[in-house]
Amino acid sequence: MTKENILVVDDEIEITDAIEIYLRNEGYNVFKAYDGLEALDILSSEEIHLIIMDIMMPKMDGMRVTLKIRESKNIPIIMLSAKSQDTDKVLGLNLGADDYITKPFNPIELIARVKSHLRRYIKFGNYVGEPEGALVVGGLYLNKLTKEFKVDGQDVKVTPLELKILTLLMENKGRVFSIEEIYERVWNEPSFNADTVTVHIRRIREKIEINPKEPRYLKVVWGIGYKIEKQ
Repeated sequence: MTKENILVVDDEIEITDAIEIYLRNEGYNVFKAYDGLEALDILSSEEIHLIIMDIMMPKMDGMRVTLKIRESKNIPIIMLSAKSQDTDKVLGLNLGADDYITKPFNPIELIARVKSHLRRYIKFGNYVGEPEGALVVGGLYLNKLTKEFKVDGQDVKVTPLELKILTLLMENKGRVFSIEEIYERVWNEPSFNADTVTVHIRRIREKIEINPKEPRYLKVVWGIGYKIEKQ
């Protein structure tokens, strides 16, 4: 029987109670919150594997909670909303939600989506259990202690310099580093030959991106430098 922890966040008690029954019948552990701030409190103290969250809530709505969670965690988020407009769906997904279900929903469909997202999260490498030295950004996983690097759960061979560049950018996801900054931090010397950074960046892209010409992770900020995009 499964023992994953699922957080259900909705200010309508009847809905959270109903979802809890569906999930417990499937063997999941369930935590409940009735507003965004309460959800963040639970996340800070419990190991949660998936979140089912309403958009319209008091104190902090689902959109803002999602943004806050995505600053540090890659937990799958399924959004619930009484609204069916495409703009809400697109906005939620753009902010970092993984899926979207409109109320009223079919319990069988909800459970199917929960199982699908948990399977990908746990089996295919996004969930790493917070080991010491681990850096996780979306499907990227780097362990600074073991020098292990994975993309979507698959081992990827990188050179020591590529590993240092990835470590720098993943530790500071969202921050833009100039070519000169990357060179000085990785090579530990003045950036008299910083053009070599561009070559290494290109090789890293080829290893981590499905389409290097339209990168998901390693982004160029024209005229400034490079960054690992927050996921």
